[in-house]
Amino acid sequence: MTLVLNDRVRETTTTTGTGAVALAGTSNGYDTFAVGVGNNNTTYYAIVQQDSAIDEWEVGLGTLDGTSANLTRTTVLTSSSGGTAITFSAGTKDVFVTYPASKT
Repeated sequence: MTLVLNDRVRETTTTTGTGAVALAGTSNGYDTFAVGVGNNNTTYYAIVQQDSAIDEWEVGLGTLDGTSANLTRTTVLTSSSGGTAITFSAGTKDVFVTYPASKT
């Protein structure tokens, strides 16, 4: 496993709960995690609920599986629940590569 950071890597997910996040594709102008990070690699990530009425977000270190279809939330660094893993509710969330302030 290699730590990989890359610009403009963003996908969406509708995963709920605290488990691995199933990545559901990206939009024009962005790379998928498969392209920007690669199978079995780790990266810093952020997950943000798109519904502005729901304050759910998380920043952490994640590991892609062997097909880059799922991102395991390996270590949560900070979140809207005080630094613990978010139990994400229904709805679409953005998942993207970031560089946490605590790591600068």
